[in-house]
Amino acid sequence: MCDFRAIRFPGLISAFTLPSGGTSDYGPDMLHAAAEGRQYACFVRPDTRISFMAMPDAIKALLMLAEAPRQKLTHAVYNIASFSLTAREFRQRAHQAFPGAQISFQPNPRRQGIVDSWPEDVNDSLARAEWGWQPDYDVDKFFDDYFIPEIRKRYRHPSMRTNE
Repeated sequence: MCDFRAIRFPGLISAFTLPSGGTSDYGPDMLHAAAEGRQYACFVRPDTRISFMAMPDAIKALLMLAEAPRQKLTHAVYNIASFSLTAREFRQRAHQAFPGAQISFQPNPRRQGIVDSWPEDVNDSLARAEWGWQPDYDVDKFFDDYFIPEIRKRYRHPSMRTNE
């Protein structure tokens, strides 16, 4: 018998790698541009909402599923979720962290169509019930404890320094 297990991830965001043009990269791109003092034209509408997850939670989920006893699993593929927010909410977080950020919305119909085909959020109740999935990062912890501090370290702009 083959023991196949898989996870369907939301948009994954790492604080340590640069966005590379992926469909869900508009959020992290906003923050990187704001930290660098660059203008950013977001390629989706402000009301666009999809699920995201911090990379440490993605790694945690892979390890948890791999370690789950086979007899407890009723499925081979599981959705997992962490937080869902709109492009407008991402922009608000960028403005809070980097006042003066210049972020506009210029939706690209092709890319918007791809994002519109994705769910706004996913149901991860099976993963929670069968192998104890629970993300460590909600939206506030993601921005406040993980993403924004690492972006500040990366760019080291004097106006971004906290009590160093």
